[in-house]
Amino acid sequence: MNGDGDRARTFTRLPVELCGMTRVTLEYCVPCGFRDRALNTQEAILTGLEREIDSFELVMGDHGVFRVDVDGQTVYDKEEDDMDVDDIVRAVRDAA
Repeated sequence: MNGDGDRARTFTRLPVELCGMTRVTLEYCVPCGFRDRALNTQEAILTGLEREIDSFELVMGDHGVFRVDVDGQTVYDKEEDDMDVDDIVRAVRDAA
């Protein structure tokens, strides 16, 4: 208890999947020079979906990676899809 007679509060962090929160992760290849592409894609996603997602993370990678995941599920992978920012935003929206 603190001096006001209130009980101390304990908070437990729940996994994102249990909270109903939407988490977007964009991993991009640093050696390939994909940073500007990643920042432009991040801007487009946040501009269109900022109120629909709870977390956005940029992850630096290598080996040519450029991938967008929503709650751990890949919605865009450069190895499998053509680069179209509007399509990526739509895929994130559909998954969110």
